[in-house]
Amino acid sequence: ADKVDFKITLASDQNLPYKVVKVPGKAPFSAVVKFAANEFGVNADTSAILSKDGVGVPITETAQSVFLKFGSELKMIPRDRVGAC
Repeated sequence: ADKVDFKITLASDQNLPYKVVKVPGKAPFSAVVKFAANEFGVNADTSAILSKDGVGVPITETAQSVFLKFGSELKMIPRDRVGAC
């Protein structure tokens, strides 16, 4: 099984910390989101994932599908921060 890498940046933190996550392509992308949210100490259920172009990424697909459609560089935005200054 092929593996895919994602570089997920926590966009709500001005220091822009990031995590590199390597997972099997068949893994559910929701598991990647949960792992990254855990690492950042934010709530996965209230976090949005965006592509580097700002397009919302559906978490219901496989990691491989997300990788092929959106690339490896993604942004995580905790929803309690959306619209906050």
